[in-house]
Amino acid sequence: MALEGALEADVCVVGGGYTGLWTALALKEREPSLHVALLEAETCGAGPSGRNGGFLHGYWASLGSVLPYLGRERALELARAGEQIVPAVRALADSRGEDVWLREAGMVMVSASPGQDAAVDQAVAAAEEIGAAEQAVPLDAAGVAEHVRSPVFRRGVYFPDGATVQPARLVAALRRAVVAAGAELFEHTPAVRIRDGRVTTPRGEVRAPEIVVAINAAAAAWRAVARHVTNFGSYVVLTEPVPELLEEIGWTGGEAVLDARMFLHYFRTTADGRVLMGSGSGPIGFRGRIDGRFSRDLPTGARAEHGLRRLLPGLAGARIERSWGGPIDVSSDHLPFFGTVPGQRVHYGLGYSGHGVGPTWLGGQILASLVLRLDDEWTALPLATRRVPSLPPEPLKRLGGGLVRTAIMACEEADEEGRRPSLPARAGAALPRLFRMEIGTR
Repeated sequence: MALEGALEADVCVVGGGYTGLWTALALKEREPSLHVALLEAETCGAGPSGRNGGFLHGYWASLGSVLPYLGRERALELARAGEQIVPAVRALADSRGEDVWLREAGMVMVSASPGQDAAVDQAVAAAEEIGAAEQAVPLDAAGVAEHVRSPVFRRGVYFPDGATVQPARLVAALRRAVVAAGAELFEHTPAVRIRDGRVTTPRGEVRAPEIVVAINAAAAAWRAVARHVTNFGSYVVLTEPVPELLEEIGWTGGEAVLDARMFLHYFRTTADGRVLMGSGSGPIGFRGRIDGRFSRDLPTGARAEHGLRRLLPGLAGARIERSWGGPIDVSSDHLPFFGTVPGQRVHYGLGYSGHGVGPTWLGGQILASLVLRLDDEWTALPLATRRVPSLPPEPLKRLGGGLVRTAIMACEEADEEGRRPSLPARAGAALPRLFRMEIGTR
């Protein structure tokens, strides 16, 4: 139902993806009497929340990058908070009898070229340094083969804190939970103007003292956050059901798998025996615009299929049935950030950088606490308190981002082919360090 006319509410949540839905649900669970209105421009989950890779995890897998940036105490705090994500999704599904295809089989990061070995070693060393070696179990080639066999997998690391879901099923379950909790949902109702205390829509408005902007990639053009985030395209391909081929390569445990590139390949099996392979190497946005390049970029789709054929040659006979893409909101340090617009009661959260299926649950808790003006465990997390580095202004952000993207892709291609990358490519790949953007850079 679309909003018609004026509405008074206690809280207006803009965005019906994971972040907005988790926020609305958290608010109603904590304060059932609150009148929460949620606005969605299309239908809940029509954006990336309903069509992503379905990896569900916290921050143990990112500890190697997060630790140098946040420090031991804060990194451990974030990783421990993230351990609550998978149980929260399980509790949602179990309490409502929802089947979101949750498979709690952990996650494996593999090295598929010499240049990727360091990232695997870093993940193991970081967990040991922080006193949590059990959260990043090193695997030699034989150990990786116990999860999935491939001639190109050199070594790896197993993260127990990992699962997979069917993303659209999770959105649908969340939507039903939000409605059942008593929040008022208006789909096909885009927000055309957001200001302190008021959200204007094409045929009405919501007046609310507390507003939450939870539109993720679509917020990259919003002045309040534009200097800290940009958009990249991410694409996936999906095979026909091939359970017999999965048996042949020993990938029957349901583990999520990713390689150790920056523009990583991420892949998992589905409940009906398909393989989803994704590539985070899509085009970069300009001034936050979301256009056809994010959903119809054929070269990125082709890179996803190439990754499937290279990384899992045992699936050479698997036919690709579908391919699709969408935008991801990439922050300047590859961690999401949450806050309140100065001088207003307008709260925001975004920057999941392609890992948002799980951390959006944390985002919902943080945003609910910001709305309720609480100083608690959620608002104390570094996702809500750290200083987020700024990206260059446009057009330098687009031009610089495009240069770095091209350079890193050239370095990774050379590494996989056994070549030394050119000096310009190595120099371009190192550029983010000049802006103190350490996470995710080479």
